[in-house]
Formats: sequence, C-alpha cells, structure tokens
Amino acid sequence: MSEAQYDFDTSVAHPARVYDYWLGGKDNFEADRKAAEEVIAVRPSILYDIRANREFLGRAVSWLASVAGIRQFLDIGTGIPAAGNTHQVAQRIDPAARIVYVDNDPIVLVHARALLTGTDAGATAYIDGDLRDPAPILATARRTLDFDRPIAVQLIGVLHLIADEENPKAIIDELMAAVPAGSYLAITQPASDVNAEQAAAGAQRYNSKVATKQTRRTREQTAAFLDGLEIVEPGVVQCHRWRPEPGADVSREVSGWAAVARKP
Repeated sequence: MSEAQYDFDTSVAHPARVYDYWLGGKDNFEADRKAAEEVIAVRPSILYDIRANREFLGRAVSWLASVAGIRQFLDIGTGIPAAGNTHQVAQRIDPAARIVYVDNDPIVLVHARALLTGTDAGATAYIDGDLRDPAPILATARRTLDFDRPIAVQLIGVLHLIADEENPKAIIDELMAAVPAGSYLAITQPASDVNAEQAAAGAQRYNSKVATKQTRRTREQTAAFLDGLEIVEPGVVQCHRWRPEPGADVSREVSGWAAVARKP
C-alpha cells in the first residue's frame, strides 16, 4: 500500500497504529513506534494495561452474546484488527450475529475490508465514521442492524480520544437514545486515578507525539457516562477485574476502567 493511495500521513502518530504497536501488531509506522516507545519509557505498565483492555473486549462480547442474548453489535473505535475481534467472539456463539464496525483511520479501513468478514449466516459491515458525529454512523448502521431489536454499543478504547469539551456524555446519550430498551453499552476509559503519577506522565508523553490527544478520567467520571443505564455487576472496575476468567491473576493494578450497562 502507498500513503498516497490510502491518504494517510505516516509521519504523524495515530492512536489506532500506536495501539497496534502496543499489542504487538505490525500495521504501524516509524512515527507510531517512536511515540509508543516514548510512552513505554515513562510508563512500562502500558503494555499490560492495553492487553487488559483488549481482553475485556472479548469477555464483554462473550457475556453479551451468551448471557444477555445480544445478537447485534455496534463497535465504534474498532482499531486495527487483532485476534478476538467482536465478530469472531459473537459469531462463535451464534453464527447469525450481526456486527457493524466503525473507525476513522484509513489504515483500519484498508484492513477492515480484507479481514472483518463474518459468517454466511450473520453479517459484518464497516463504516468509515467518527464517534464525534454519531448521526451518520447510526444512519448507515441501520442497513445492517435492526434498531427494533437490542444492540450492544461498544466504546472500547475510544472515549479517551473525546475531549471533555466535545461532550462525550452527549455523544453516548445520542447513541443510546437510538437503540431500544434491552440494549447494552460496553465501555473502557483509561484511568487518571490508578497509578496516577505514572499514568499522567504517560499521557503527557502521548499527547506530545500523537495527533489525537487523550483525556484520562477517574472512576467517578467514567461512571457518569452510564447515568440512566443499569450497570451490570461487578460495576465500574479495572478492566481485568470485570468478570475475569477463572484463575486469572487480578492482583496487579490496571490504569483503565471498564463497565457494561443495560438500557432499561
């Protein structure tokens, strides 16, 4: 692929590509790797935290599909495909599950077209869209998802890219207003109040290198995103402590909050 062909600037670090590097992926460029390594230098725990965030995605989708009976997923802020994508987890439980992915990084779009293919019984689609503008996302998602039936809206590893002045709560409310009762919201949010000093140093380094700045938030601020929804047990917890697999080590701290909530 060429930069011109897909119209993205490889000289500026992008969140999806930095995240890909932290996960051990290969779909990143020198600027992304440099930014990622500079964050690691001041916050080595980022690698563990990012993996905990990714593992939460798998557990949340599995719970939503197997326990909550959800068969439709709107995954916004998809990122570059990695092992255990939403459609792989959901369609393993029910091949008829329907998934719509959304991201605004051109390199994600390139890989989504090639990799995000689902079962014949279900459906998998991709939207080139920005969470800051939910209306066109919702309009396009209706081509694949039935908005008269419950939908799981997933905002995994993306809310920190929405600044406070961009009103992330209003964006969430618009998304959840569009889906029916019995739908769910799954979120993660990098924490400002866990390993606070190291997290702040990592955020400062990240924001000096990456085009889209991050906003870390407290547990209380994260919980406020779920106002009006019924929070599923165990509540708003560190990512690795949300319904961990039996025998999983949850003793160390992860600087990231996670939760799942139901629309009544």
